[in-house]
Amino acid sequence: MTPEETRDFEAKIHAYVGREVSAPKKGKDDVNLAMIRHWTEVTGDENPVYHDPGFAAKSSKGGIIAPPTMLQIWSMEGYSMCQEPEMDVQRELHKVFDAHGFVGVLGTNTSTDFYRDLRPGDQVTAHTVIDNISERKATGRGVGYFIETVTKFTDQTGADIGRQVFRVLKFMPNAETAEAKASTGGAAEKPALPTRIQAPRGHDNAWWWDAIDQGKLMIQRCKSCGALRHPPRPMCGQCNSTEWDSIESSLEGEVYSFTELHYPKFPGYPYPLLCAVVQLREGTRLIANLAGCEPEQVFIGMKVKGKVERVDDKTVLPNFYPA
Repeated sequence: MTPEETRDFEAKIHAYVGREVSAPKKGKDDVNLAMIRHWTEVTGDENPVYHDPGFAAKSSKGGIIAPPTMLQIWSMEGYSMCQEPEMDVQRELHKVFDAHGFVGVLGTNTSTDFYRDLRPGDQVTAHTVIDNISERKATGRGVGYFIETVTKFTDQTGADIGRQVFRVLKFMPNAETAEAKASTGGAAEKPALPTRIQAPRGHDNAWWWDAIDQGKLMIQRCKSCGALRHPPRPMCGQCNSTEWDSIESSLEGEVYSFTELHYPKFPGYPYPLLCAVVQLREGTRLIANLAGCEPEQVFIGMKVKGKVERVDDKTVLPNFYPA
C-alpha cells in the first residue's frame, strides 16, 4: 500500500475501536451440573466441590460451584458459529483486514479476571467491545496489527462476574514482503527459522525438567494423602497439602486421547505430528508426542511405552511408541 492508502486503511480500522461487537449475548444455557461434569471429566479436574453435593455443602463454598475456567463457556456461540456465523462488528472488522491483504489471523494471548463463583442456575451474559488496535507491527508471522477485545461478563442481576481480554494478530502472510523490509530500513536480514518451542522452567517445575534431562520421568506425589499429580504444582488438589515427593514412572501406559496437528507446521517438529494424552500405569496423565507409528494406526486404549530422549540440541522429552 502507498502511504496514503495506509493512512486511509488505518483510519478505517481504528474507527472500530470502542464499538460493541454485538448486542450482549446471553448464554444458551444457565450454569448447570451436566456441563460442569462434562468439563471436569475432559480436563481431569476431580475437585469434589464441582460435583459432590455433600462435600461442597460442607466446604467454604457452601455448595457446588462451576470451575472458574468455564466462565467464557457459558456464553459461547457453540457449533452453529462454524456453519453460518452471524455477522457482527468483529467479523466485519476482520473482513476489512482481509480485503487489504491481512488474511492471516493468530490468537496471541488472553487473560481473565474472576469476580465470584458461579453456581447452578446462574445466567451469564457477555458484553464485548473492540478495545484497542495497535499500530502496524512487523512480526515473525508477517506485517500486521494486534486487535484487542474486552469482554465483561454479568449475571442475571446485571452484576459483574468477570472480565476477559483477548488479543489476536491480523497479518499479511509471508513476513519477508517489501513492506516488512521497509519497516526496518531494509537492513535486517531474514530471521532464522525458530527451533522447537522451549518449555518454561520455573520454581514449581524445574525439578521435573532436571529429572527429564537425566532420562527419568517423575510423578509428583502428595506426602499427606498419597495422590499423584501432573503437571507439577505446589499444592495437592485433593487435600491442599503443600508437602510432596515424587516417584519414577515406568513409562508404560495407554492412549487416553490423541490428535494430529496439521497446520500451521512448526519448525523443529517431526511430521506427521501426533500429540496424545497418555494414561500412565501409575494413574496420572500427561501430554506427549507419539512416535514410531502412522496416524491411522493410533486408537484410544492403544498400549504405549515411553522413552526419554533428546529431540534436538536443547531439549529432552518423553516420547511414546506403540508397545
